[in-house]
This record gives sequence, C-alpha cells and structure tokens, in this order.
Amino acid sequence: MRAKMSTDLGNIAVDTEAIAQLAGTEAMECFGVVGMATYSVRDGIVRLLKRESLSHGISVVINDNKISLDLHVIVAYGVSIKAVSDNLMSNLKYRVEEFTGLEVETVNIFVEGVRVID
Repeated sequence: MRAKMSTDLGNIAVDTEAIAQLAGTEAMECFGVVGMATYSVRDGIVRLLKRESLSHGISVVINDNKISLDLHVIVAYGVSIKAVSDNLMSNLKYRVEEFTGLEVETVNIFVEGVRVID
C-alpha cells in the first residue's frame, strides 16, 4: 500500500516499506531500544533482527492518508519500559510526519523481550 499526496506539480506516492525503514532506523537511535524483534508463530520464539532487517519488526498501515505504526522491540535491561516507549512514540510520530507530510494516527509499541547490554 502507498500513501498518496497531490501537489501543484504532480502526485507523490510513498511506499509503506520506506516508512517502515525510516521507523526502524529511528527506533534504533532511541535510548533503551536494543533492536527490533520478530515473532515466529510456528516456533513461538522472538528473535532479535539484524540491522539490515529492521523493517521486518514494523507494521505500517495507511488508512485515509493517516499512518498507524506497530513496532516490536527488544529493550535494554534496567531501563523504564514506559519511558522508552513514550520517547519512541513521540520521536517516531515527529520524524514520520516530517518525512511523509502525513499525520501519524497511532504508534503501538510491543515489547517482545529484554536484553542485558554489555
């Protein structure tokens, strides 16, 4: 699915994969986030994704040119999950709206695990 906008010079279409890549990069820059996660329904196992696969832990839905993001993350042990989630939500909302020019309606954070950082 693509977000579509019209300007005086023509039309713009933004693919959800581009938005997911931006969101994954921004999430990794957020303090307390160790990485993105993917959940295997078949195995029941949560896996930490490599930096090249950041967009796999993110779901982007565009409805009436409003964006909804679902992020599956792994956080660092000892940090406040609420503080990390609030920071991540506000950063993603700002950056995605700035990047796309569209309104971010919701940002849902799913903490899939906790990791100790050396």
